[in-house]
Amino acid sequence: MKKNLLLILILSFSIHLIAQKKAFTIADIYKLKNVGSISVSPDSKKLLFTLSESKLEDGSSNSDIYIMDADGNNLKNITNTPKSEANPVWDNDGKSVYFTSSQSGENQVYKLNLDSVKPWQITKFSMGVDDYKLSPNKKTIAFSTDVYPECGADDRCNKLNSDASENGPVQANMADELLFRHWNAYSGGKVSHVLLYDLEFDKYTDLTPGKYNSPTFELGGGEGFNYSPDGKEICYFSKRDKDQASSTNSDLFTVSVNGENEKNLTEKNKSWDGSPIYSPDGKYIAYRLQLVPRFEADRFRLAVYDRNSGETKILTEDFDYWVDDYKWSPDSKSILFTADVKGYMPLYKIDIASQKIEKLSPDVTIGSFDISPDQKFIYYISRLTDKPTEIYKLDLSDNSVKKISSFNDKLLSEVDFRPAEQMWVEGADGKKVHVFIVKPHDFDPNKKYPLILNVHGGPQSQWADALRGDWQVYPGAGYIVAFCNPHGSTGYGQSYTDAISGDWGGKVFKDLMLVTDALEKLPYVDKDRMGAMGWSFGGYMMNWFQGNTKRFKCLASMMGIYNLESMYGSTEELWFVEWDLKGQPWNSDLYKKWSPSSYVKNFSTPTLIVTGEKDYRVPYTQSLEYFTTLQKLGIDSKIIIFKNDCHWPSAVKSMPLYYNAHLEWFHKYLNGGEAPYDSDKLIKNRIFEKK
Repeated sequence: MKKNLLLILILSFSIHLIAQKKAFTIADIYKLKNVGSISVSPDSKKLLFTLSESKLEDGSSNSDIYIMDADGNNLKNITNTPKSEANPVWDNDGKSVYFTSSQSGENQVYKLNLDSVKPWQITKFSMGVDDYKLSPNKKTIAFSTDVYPECGADDRCNKLNSDASENGPVQANMADELLFRHWNAYSGGKVSHVLLYDLEFDKYTDLTPGKYNSPTFELGGGEGFNYSPDGKEICYFSKRDKDQASSTNSDLFTVSVNGENEKNLTEKNKSWDGSPIYSPDGKYIAYRLQLVPRFEADRFRLAVYDRNSGETKILTEDFDYWVDDYKWSPDSKSILFTADVKGYMPLYKIDIASQKIEKLSPDVTIGSFDISPDQKFIYYISRLTDKPTEIYKLDLSDNSVKKISSFNDKLLSEVDFRPAEQMWVEGADGKKVHVFIVKPHDFDPNKKYPLILNVHGGPQSQWADALRGDWQVYPGAGYIVAFCNPHGSTGYGQSYTDAISGDWGGKVFKDLMLVTDALEKLPYVDKDRMGAMGWSFGGYMMNWFQGNTKRFKCLASMMGIYNLESMYGSTEELWFVEWDLKGQPWNSDLYKKWSPSSYVKNFSTPTLIVTGEKDYRVPYTQSLEYFTTLQKLGIDSKIIIFKNDCHWPSAVKSMPLYYNAHLEWFHKYLNGGEAPYDSDKLIKNRIFEKK
């Protein structure tokens, strides 16, 4: 009896605490502090990382570099400047750190001695620095940057070409081959090369000359190149196929640091090879690879190349999930890696000799991680739907985990961050579909609430149990949010991922309808007040909903595809549409079959449309076509075109308007009233008048 009474008291106290917290609002997104780029010092005693903060009032953000003890004590901001710093790296002796910053204009490498107060600039290359690596002997720095092929490491030549291009009397982009623009920028005749900077002689050398991107672009970054442990060689990856727009075939190349003896290590594989990292003992080069040519969503496997025998061994062939980031253990006996697995991104370890895989972390979504040189601990940054990014310490002796940072604890104590609950629904072909549900602030199980279904993009990706503005803003305003991983998602086996190719409006649509069936049967869901939203492929699916279902009161389509035939002629990575739609519009009927524009006669649902003028993946003309159609049909619709944004609007400049517009739209159709936030007070003065 006493035990039950105690449980009741604890539960009542917990409910009281939650009730005391305020509902999550748009402004709370910009109070979050985001941790990234964690690195353990050479003596295993300290941690180096970045901490990013935003200012909603002026649309700015800043990232500083911090150091703290490995137990979480003695936190110190070591940069603290108005400009953002990123990519912090320990010097080999642990007494200084390197990082990149745009303090002088273009992004450059800086160095800071820890007993000093002011860093000094190392590189001064006019084209700037993207990724960089320190040589083991600390005498050189290799870095990637965009250069004009005819100029290479000649900085004066690059600057003259750049000035002429940007400030010449005629402003034009010219091309005589495809992939002349990518994601959000025109190439302007530039390609990415790896340059070597000699600190002693202040000299730049182009290690990857030619007209190809070396390293190849990788969405989200990654390991484009690395030094060998003896510092004599660089390994990088590059795509050399003539048809750059339709090929995914990149290879690993090695070249000596004097620019000689270039060698292709993976020529036999006609698909993607990339992300090379040498083992600390120098015996292997680990890398990720795919095996299906021209299919960007083939499973990413982990492999090792034996530098003595020249043989490759795939380590994760029996692991049916995508390998994401990875690092070698200091003793070269194993590799740590993260992977997309059932709505999470946990940490694993694979033994090189036995190929045995062991899961190390709980089910969380991990970003950056590092292992201490003494191999006793792993430090990682992770988040969940109701838990912002923080640093965690995993003890390898017993796999216990301890949270060692508290950057967002105060905000968590004041604001109601809603957790994600889970359920599984039987979908197409009898496959189970994983569904996450976030209930609203002050949730009452006896009430019925409006619901928003959010469909992910990719389409070969996954929604994860990880903090995202959508998962908190709408529940904070009184909505249930549901997000799921239908056919085409990663994290549930490669055959499940493959199933969407050639079948865009098929099994995935059936999955989403069956999920909606299950959601509307929940006692707290008002089935007469359901809306849906989606981004990229999710935006496409909203447009598909428009012509194929009437069950949603309103839709919100962001960066969505409307007309597949015109999309083919205006997007840039043609390998994607050519694989997923099985050819080109003139030889594949799928472009018409799966195009939302083919079902105009069925359109009737009010729709909010959001797009970016610099989105070259899904050009904003797709949204213009869709909006024009809705308007001519007399269907209530609204379009927002972000002038300076691409496929992802600026987080702090544009996303406040994105969230507010969605709230207004959903409240209009699902709540019958005005949005709970006053856009004039929140964003109008800052965005419309100052921009």
